[in-house]
Amino acid sequence: MEQYIETIVVGGGQAGLSVGYHLRRRGRGFLILDDRARTGDNWRRHWDTLRLYSPARYDGLPGLRFPGPGRAFPTKDQVADYLEAYAARFDLPVEHGVHVESLTATDDGGYVLDCGDRRYTADNVVVATGTFGTRAYVPSLATDLDPSINQLHSTQYQRPDQLPPGPVLVVGASHSGADIAVETAREHHTILCGHSRGQLPVPLESRRAQAAFPVLWFLARHVFTLRTPIGRKMRPEIRTHGGPLLRVQADDLAAAGVEWIPERVTGVREGHPVLDGGRVLDVATVVWCTGFRQDFTWIRLPVLGDDGWPLEERGVVPSSPGLYFTGLAFQSAFSSMLVGGAGTDAEYVARHLSAASTVRAARTPRPSVRER
Repeated sequence: MEQYIETIVVGGGQAGLSVGYHLRRRGRGFLILDDRARTGDNWRRHWDTLRLYSPARYDGLPGLRFPGPGRAFPTKDQVADYLEAYAARFDLPVEHGVHVESLTATDDGGYVLDCGDRRYTADNVVVATGTFGTRAYVPSLATDLDPSINQLHSTQYQRPDQLPPGPVLVVGASHSGADIAVETAREHHTILCGHSRGQLPVPLESRRAQAAFPVLWFLARHVFTLRTPIGRKMRPEIRTHGGPLLRVQADDLAAAGVEWIPERVTGVREGHPVLDGGRVLDVATVVWCTGFRQDFTWIRLPVLGDDGWPLEERGVVPSSPGLYFTGLAFQSAFSSMLVGGAGTDAEYVARHLSAASTVRAARTPRPSVRER
């Protein structure tokens, strides 16, 4: 079956839903495609104890505040339920369980999305598939580890009791790695390896941090942006390296008994991971907190740079009119990667899309919906 929709949004997370909200306000026809079974499932799959690193007062999407106490840090399931409620509140059309296999251009300036047994044509496509990427990254040396070592990426980790007995190596000393290391240390001797990228000057959930959040939020939205020299300098660093320690800090790691080694895993010896200082680690489990990589191989258009990131300007792709991205890390500002920052970039994309669509419709009127 082939169906025409004026705008297809690929991805039903906070970015895609925010675009839907703004398109709905502008009276545009659109459909959100999500490969999960239920809105919010991308959040539900994370480890059990994950919570946001920003208070609820800063986590709302456009038109609907995040429920609950403003100072609380929402759990991943609360975020998932909020996104589901958001889609229902604004009657956003979301098709679940739809995986987009390819995106190509038509001869008349439109786009075709092949989704297995479904096929969509559209004037506009908004790609909202993830902040840092959709493909979990694990270094190639992982294949050389002894098969008896249990290996999993942070996306597969749920709780300590899913791990077999024996020492645990957590690779990657960013905030996710530190969070998981403290948790696994309750039941396993845990080694955390990776270079430090600093930490917050005060504990995340302290009164001092709460008092500082308004200033931090202002900086994230209005100072650390592509409009300022400091923001432009930050962007490549943010996109290619892990972040600082946030909720769990160095003292917390020490108190939990985590052995933190500020070195990288650089090789394998007799099936065991080796650090760049030469130490061989005898562990039963490796949890790879090594981040993600962008995977836009399904987009069959020349719109990517050498670094794999889209060649876009605040989400607008100059070389492919009608193609947009939103929800990217540091798309316009540091706040772009935060749940509460998704709405700003989404509004810009929706406004540009709506204006361009109005001009295009005035030139070549087309029906809003067509089925073949």
